Amino acid sequence: MGIVPFPRGPEQIGFDRIELTRILDLYGRMVAAGHWRDYAMDMGRDAAVFSAFRRSAERPEYRIEKRPALRHRQGMWALIGEAGAVLKRGHDLGPVLAPVERRLMKLVEN
Repeated sequence: MGIVPFPRGPEQIGFDRIELTRILDLYGRMVAAGHWRDYAMDMGRDAAVFSAFRRSAERPEYRIEKRPALRHRQGMWALIGEAGAVLKRGHDLGPVLAPVERRLMKLVEN
């Protein structure tokens, strides 16, 4: 009997360590500020999504999406608001997270 290859499923999009560290750092600071309480991650064939919640029973306040198929167009990163509108899109994660960073600064100042 020969070696039987393990069947491969569809490719999955995910966050690399640097991206996930950056996202979780922001999440931790928002939790420390008392604004976010929960998060969820979904890694599928087309996109990896990090959702941040004020309370776990509601819709996410923000979704951070990574869609590599869009990297040559408007950029693979997107920040999506609670209503589903794209708030920021770009090629790099930092500028896409900037609106949330600014909001955190306002929360900390108050």
